[in-house]
Amino acid sequence: MSTAARVAVHLARPHRPVLVAGTLSELTGPTHGLIELPLRLWWGPQRAFDLSSPTMLAWMYENVLREAIRVEELRTYLHGPTLAEVWRDLNLPRGVRAAWETRHPRLRRAAARPGSELLATASR
Repeated sequence: MSTAARVAVHLARPHRPVLVAGTLSELTGPTHGLIELPLRLWWGPQRAFDLSSPTMLAWMYENVLREAIRVEELRTYLHGPTLAEVWRDLNLPRGVRAAWETRHPRLRRAAARPGSELLATASR
């Protein structure tokens, strides 16, 4: 395993530890276009994601963050600045969110920006 990534003690789902990139800058995946995830990451019939659609981009990121078991999968399909931009809107298992925010405090700050779902929910 790369020294730039680590498996967190948090779980993506039962018996699946979360893999977290060592730095956001190593995530150099695509920012536009039609991207097809391998069957290992997305086993649905439609595996292509149009990154020009915010909904499709979020859906792809959620799946990669939840299912990745190799750092190369994170590097190939995620883009660090884009991840930080959409972080607060991603629907992630608690363990995935906790692991990434522990390693990358920038993501925690992004989730807490004014107008985020996190703050809107907390103020109710």
